Parts: sequence; structure tokens; C-alpha cells
Amino acid sequence: MDKKKKKRRFHLAILKQMVTLSTSGFGLVAALAWNSFIQELVSNYIKPYFKEGSSVISLLIYALLVTVLAVTVTYNLTKIVEKVEELDERFRKRN
Repeated sequence: MDKKKKKRRFHLAILKQMVTLSTSGFGLVAALAWNSFIQELVSNYIKPYFKEGSSVISLLIYALLVTVLAVTVTYNLTKIVEKVEELDERFRKRN
């Protein structure tokens, strides 16, 4: 492998690591924000429709909402990574 290809792979590895680290940091901040929002949503708009002491139902609704959000975001990020890797592979074949 020549020096130019090694350098390009190294830069790609750094880029992937930077994306991973920044995604993790922003993901934590977003998760905390969504956590607060969903808790308020369940407490103010859903919990009043259930009898007193129905915290298990509220927690279930909360967990389902968070799970759907996490799966959706993870799925979309995975698709983006696959596209970038495909483009990189095409670029490598051309050069």
C-alpha cells in the first residue's frame, strides 16, 4: 500500500472516530432533553387519564416512547454510515 492510500485511510479513521465521539456527546445532551420532555408529556397529558397509582403504566408509555426514538435515530445513523462507506469504497476503486 502506498503512502497516499495509507494517509487517506488514516484520515478516514480519524474522521470516523470524531463522528463517533461527537455523536456520543450530542446524543447524551439530546437524550437528557428528550428525557425531560417525555417525562413532562406523560405526567401532564397521559397520567391524568389513569387512576391514582398507575405509575407503572406511565413508565411503560415513557419507555416505549424512548425506545421508538432510540431505534429510529440508530437506524438512520446506521444508514448514513453505510452510504459513506459505500462512497469510500467506490472512491478507492476509482483511484
